[in-house]
Amino acid sequence: MRVAVAGGGPGGLYAAALLARQGHTVDVWERNAPDDTFGFGVVLSDETLGGIEQADAAVHAALQREFVRWDDIDVVHRGRVLTSGGHGFAALGRRRLLAVLHARCAELGVRLHFRTAAPDVARLRREHDLVVAADGVHSPVRTAHADVFRPTVTTGRCRYIWLSADFAFDAFRFEVAETEHGVMQLHGYPYARPADGPGASTVIVEMREEVWRAAGLDRCDEAESAARCAKRFGEALRGRDLYGNRSAWTAFRTVVNERWSDGNLVLLGDAAHTAHFSVGSGTKLAVEDALALAGAVAAEPDVPTALAAYEAERRPAVASTQRAAAASMRWFEELTGYVGQPARQFAFNLLTRSRRVTHDNLRLRDPRFTRTVEEDFGCPDPATPPMFTPYRLRGLTLRNRVVVSPMDMYSAEDGVPGDFHLVHLGARALGGAGLVMTEMVCVSAEGRITPGCAGLWTEEQADAWRRITAFVHTRAPGTALGVQLGHSGRKGSTRRMWEGMDEPLPEGNWPLVAPSALPYLPGRSQVPRALDTDDLARIRQEFTGAAARAADCGFDLLELHCAHGYLLSSFLSPLTNRRTDAYGGSLAGRLRFPLEVFDAVRAVWPADRPMTVRISATDWAPGGTSEEDAVAVAAAFTEHGADAIDVSTGQVVADEAPEYGRSYQTPYADRIRNALGVPVVAVGAISSWDDVNSLLLAGRADLCALARPHLYDPHWTLHAAAEQGYEGPAAPWPAPYRAGNRRPPTGKG
Repeated sequence: MRVAVAGGGPGGLYAAALLARQGHTVDVWERNAPDDTFGFGVVLSDETLGGIEQADAAVHAALQREFVRWDDIDVVHRGRVLTSGGHGFAALGRRRLLAVLHARCAELGVRLHFRTAAPDVARLRREHDLVVAADGVHSPVRTAHADVFRPTVTTGRCRYIWLSADFAFDAFRFEVAETEHGVMQLHGYPYARPADGPGASTVIVEMREEVWRAAGLDRCDEAESAARCAKRFGEALRGRDLYGNRSAWTAFRTVVNERWSDGNLVLLGDAAHTAHFSVGSGTKLAVEDALALAGAVAAEPDVPTALAAYEAERRPAVASTQRAAAASMRWFEELTGYVGQPARQFAFNLLTRSRRVTHDNLRLRDPRFTRTVEEDFGCPDPATPPMFTPYRLRGLTLRNRVVVSPMDMYSAEDGVPGDFHLVHLGARALGGAGLVMTEMVCVSAEGRITPGCAGLWTEEQADAWRRITAFVHTRAPGTALGVQLGHSGRKGSTRRMWEGMDEPLPEGNWPLVAPSALPYLPGRSQVPRALDTDDLARIRQEFTGAAARAADCGFDLLELHCAHGYLLSSFLSPLTNRRTDAYGGSLAGRLRFPLEVFDAVRAVWPADRPMTVRISATDWAPGGTSEEDAVAVAAAFTEHGADAIDVSTGQVVADEAPEYGRSYQTPYADRIRNALGVPVVAVGAISSWDDVNSLLLAGRADLCALARPHLYDPHWTLHAAAEQGYEGPAAPWPAPYRAGNRRPPTGKG
């Protein structure tokens, strides 16, 4: 084939070399000179190097001679250096990497056209069998075909600059400077050996945009920026200067494309996707793209099939990296909220920020460092994982940090919980969690979501709940049972989840109420009636009546449901509350009724029993609840006496666009906890005990609520204890089950 490559960065060059090895004729166009490059050092993982070795041993051997390797990460927090080992990095200068790839391309007959912009894409596509657009984050090819690739570019909230120091750091170094203008951070790593001269290191200085402006760095040229950064981080730099290379302050741009190929045209590297530099992934992703593209071309019968195979292979890996990079970028954007943490917890938090390094993983890499973090957290011995430490809320001490999250079962009759609820909640109480929550228990018949929702508006319902609380307290002593009270609002009178989630009942509907007359599903859902002041008074009384019954039933904790678009939640969101009276408008107005309900419930709920509030920290929709709003809402409930904030997200409007992923809701809990210093419950795709331990140790949550894992395995907590070798009192096996506290043997005897 004839192959055209637009862009002579590492990804484009390596793709050219690999395709030339297959016998294809390859031309590369690069608008810069051979020695022109932005940035300084490049970090590659052992996994990427393994792929290079397998695909082209000559390139791998050349790179091996250039690499600087190190294992340690130094985290500098308020003058204290904390070192974690066992991480394994390899880096080299970007110029050296390009030189190796230039030489390999020349050896394989690739025609390199420097200082030459690529010809018109339409012409390239006519004259070549395959056109590879590896022309960077600002890709002209992608821009010209935006209607096909449909890119989304998101700009971060920090400014950063790439610089270099003329010595080699001993390790990867993260350092925080708390200045009069705000927090600044340094990311530094070596990329040239001292044996080759004095050595060299990449130094990236980063800070929030408002800090950058307040410090006057927005008015500095390259030389002045380098000088001021060198002065600010003088101790880390050993008094040496910093140098630029066409260095400019910029904001990171995250690029995502709906499609990566069109006919014989394909995107590669930063043209297709970007991931924040704090996970060291830009060049790594581009090189891995090149490996996958060349492999697909060799394996498939034609170009369109090859490009489809390339994209199918790479998309999941890139999406995973982008999620990790987004978490890492967000962590640094919110750095101000973490600097007050104790030094070792801060270091652990930083190391686990992307969720790719976890507690269990870090314990394998550096057991000594990890043990010091566990000791600071309160783990009495190495055999006690963080999740099995106790936690106190008001007069209630939970024996461990695991919560069975509220999960609607839609299996009650006229609001009365039956045998199903006894078995469902009883099984999970026997399963070892510190706290088991009921589903949303409705405060009135009008407040039900579906005909199958449980309630607490009659004494018959209360009697049924007493049967359940008695079982839990008698047969699973030490497990706390919490009740979640709520009102469906505009999301009521719907079918059970498995019959059509959020779809209105075909018959037997009851009238709906809401802050404003807005249906949940426009054109399909019932239009609710806007509540008047008499309605508000009645609903407050319904909440207090249900709370009094819950206290009499013996529940240990009460949670007020102000999330997921139900009644109290729909008061909080500007998307669902369009009122013009005292209960709408500003956030203070939108908070008024939920706070009135909270105060009324707190007044009848026993003083020694804790009360929590579940909120939706974002609506996942433009114009909805912002992160700043969520912090303010949490602060308001805390000031009114909430003992913890249970932080969920979304389900407020039907046209939401959640950013799903591993532990995807926990950053919102994290922000509230570290902004306000209040206890939080984290929830949302927390699926492993390693996730729980990591979130707790990093100070991102105080308790972790898991839903689907407890549907899959009612004894999830006990099994988590067994898998970690824990046999202490925080996860006791019920006496009748004790013989099963070891995994059954497998295999033939």
